[in-house]
Amino acid sequence: MALARSRARWRRRAEPMAAAAIQECDVLIAGGGPTGVTLALLLARQGVSVIVAEKEAEIYPLPRAAHLDHEIIRVFQEVGAAEAIVRSSRQSSRYDFLNGTGEILLRFTGSDRIGPGGWPAANMIHQPSVERVLRDRLADYPAARLEARWEVLSFAEDAGGVTARVATPAGEQVVRARYLVGADGARSPMRKAAEIGFEDLGFEEPWLVVDTIVQDFSRLPAVNLQICDPERPTTCVLMGEGRHRWEFMIKPGETAEEISADATIERLMAPWKVDGAVTLERKAVYTFRARIAEQWRKGRLLLAGDAAHQTPPFAGQGLCSGIRDAANLAWKLAAILREGAPDSLLDSYQPEREPNLRATIGMAIMMGRTVCITDPAAAAERDRQMLAARAAGQSPDETPAYPPLDTGVILAGTAGAGSYFPQAIADGARLDDALGTGAWLLMRAEAGEAGGIRSAGLDDPALAPFRQALETWLDAHDAPAVLVRPDRYVFGTGDAAVLAQAWRNAVFARG
Repeated sequence: MALARSRARWRRRAEPMAAAAIQECDVLIAGGGPTGVTLALLLARQGVSVIVAEKEAEIYPLPRAAHLDHEIIRVFQEVGAAEAIVRSSRQSSRYDFLNGTGEILLRFTGSDRIGPGGWPAANMIHQPSVERVLRDRLADYPAARLEARWEVLSFAEDAGGVTARVATPAGEQVVRARYLVGADGARSPMRKAAEIGFEDLGFEEPWLVVDTIVQDFSRLPAVNLQICDPERPTTCVLMGEGRHRWEFMIKPGETAEEISADATIERLMAPWKVDGAVTLERKAVYTFRARIAEQWRKGRLLLAGDAAHQTPPFAGQGLCSGIRDAANLAWKLAAILREGAPDSLLDSYQPEREPNLRATIGMAIMMGRTVCITDPAAAAERDRQMLAARAAGQSPDETPAYPPLDTGVILAGTAGAGSYFPQAIADGARLDDALGTGAWLLMRAEAGEAGGIRSAGLDDPALAPFRQALETWLDAHDAPAVLVRPDRYVFGTGDAAVLAQAWRNAVFARG
């Protein structure tokens, strides 16, 4: 019955909108989770008006996502949220995959070092705390507002924008926007309304998630662990705000009810000897999936975060991927809405993000398949192969870098195009704070404005603390200048004037 009502409600999207008081904004975002709120902040910072419609009254109070990498903290830096989020997080020096006898199958190190984004490489978080920091930042941006207990019921598109019906505590409202972004989660009503399907990437495993509040950290592992024991594959990871998480694979024949019973959880936790060191905060059964939406853009509807893709958690990139979507969309929407770029700029969104996302999901699936082996003979063969590879030096202890862009708004063929531009740090100062938002054109010689692009020579006093790092980067790419996109990916390198013109062509003169 509920499904029938839901379908009937969405069929109304084709009906004419009744006359009502209309609220207007540039961008309407369905979903007030981290992806939606980050997008709102990035847009509002650039003068784009935003309404975030969040159907829940409050932030979900229990932990969910557990990890943010250095690139994501750099995005939060742009909206003034980075330091508070890092303060509430914890760092693990490594991420170990161990077999049932404790031998190291895989090891990723350097998680506690400063990453290229200028922040700790891996940050274990408490998602409700992160969401609170982000929502609090909205108060500093009058162009954006979040409306709790607002739910987008239906929408209709025309040549000039989108008109949405929204349920609110005060009754039904009409919102008129240039664009609608569905950042409304894995079940995404926006995606379903647009009849956009999912591609299944072939990973589906049920796990029990156990979140705890820690009383005695000395009795807990200080690093992140995957226990690849065929008897019971298990995850054990740090979290922020005094939390720790365990995850236990649900084996064939077990039910969600059985595995989540208090007695079962007590038995599963017993080998960790943490009785009295932690108290249970949450238990939940999740099915870890790998899926990608077939379209991330349909007309004036754009999908972001879990609405566009879902990944198993083993690489810690679920929430990170949603924030990358927000960073990619924000500068393009701002260029269209505030600088006159053509709507076709948004056609680069999925081609840029999807290959990176597929690589990230592929890594997570590889990790998951390494962990989720319950056949003892298959696990023994896995151990033999992985231990041999490690002994031969074929499995280096390195955290893999996030893939570069290989298409889209880049000057292909120039050195470094599509790579992630590192944030230099000097005496506590960070490059992004010196240069500000938007695209940058950095060059060896003195420079002025370059057609609206923030440009600076390495002799600019503002860049003095970072000059050596920037010279090193330019030397490594044998380049006199680099143009960095607003999301901090490299557009291209070469002659400064050529770069500036190529940027204008790529962003503002698209076919």
